[in-house]
Amino acid sequence: MCSLTHNDLKRIFEKLDKNGDGLVSLDELNWLLDKTGGSSTSLQELEEHVVGKKSLNLDEFLFFYDSMLKINDNGENEGEVEEVESDLAKAFEVFDLNGDGFISSQELECVLKRLGLLEQQSGNKDCRAMILSYDTNLDGQLDFEEFKNMMMLTTS
Repeated sequence: MCSLTHNDLKRIFEKLDKNGDGLVSLDELNWLLDKTGGSSTSLQELEEHVVGKKSLNLDEFLFFYDSMLKINDNGENEGEVEEVESDLAKAFEVFDLNGDGFISSQELECVLKRLGLLEQQSGNKDCRAMILSYDTNLDGQLDFEEFKNMMMLTTS
């Protein structure tokens, strides 16, 4: 099942809500799942999944969609996620020169210069600005989570 945006899901919800009451019945939801090949569940199984509700409002529909994504993923991407996490940990170690679990602006500057990605005259000021952009706890350095967020945001 591919991921849809909030706006996509809202449009789908509005199309399913034929009477405009702000609710989608489980029959309509089951019809959608059947037509899109999203699931081969019975109406009773669907009721159990939505805890006995007979219809869903938009927020419940969005929650249902998210939960269906998690069920359908069923760990398929787990290996890929672990590989990315491992690669990021190795990259973090390259920048964490003193091994204290943090990347300072000095460490960043040193590694970027060694890699030829930072000009000699572009000193610590640029590196401090880079660190501050992703330093969510404002301690002046990047921990692994902040580094990971930076890398995910700049590569996606």
